[in-house]
Amino acid sequence: MRPNLTTSLCTRCGLCCDGSLFADVELVGQEALRLESMGHEVEENETVAGVLSQPCAALRGRKCRIYAHRPKCCRTFECQLLQDVQRGVVTEERASEQVAEALRMIRRVGEALARVGRGDARLPLKERCDEALAADGDASPEARRQRGELEAAMSAVEAMIWKTFLGSGAERRRAE
Repeated sequence: MRPNLTTSLCTRCGLCCDGSLFADVELVGQEALRLESMGHEVEENETVAGVLSQPCAALRGRKCRIYAHRPKCCRTFECQLLQDVQRGVVTEERASEQVAEALRMIRRVGEALARVGRGDARLPLKERCDEALAADGDASPEARRQRGELEAAMSAVEAMIWKTFLGSGAERRRAE
């Protein structure tokens, strides 16, 4: 990846680390031990060396505090938008606009979660919404409206994430 793309695009985004795109990062080899020695909580997993839950505790703002020591999965991941910029399909300016729009949409989801009165910020965005929507709560028309707004906002975010950052609908169906 070109260093200027990392500076101009990735460090303004951070969606791959903040729980918006992924629920966790799979670790390999000794990564779990290394991250634990750095003070990060690693969850055990039967199929991989461990997982680092998202949002990542190493993320500060939109930048990684452990960038030089990040897991292989993080080092090798390139979102669809970044790939499109690298291929010249999307300009850096347009990509920055798309990142800004995604961040606005995610903020709206956060605001909707706050109105519903739910959402553990330590959970990935989708899980926070799923928990809030599954919870028994106020059945008033206003509460139902707020829950509907949350569901609509999260649905819009998911559609944008799949289209812009994770790839096509065909890839989405395989991942589900």
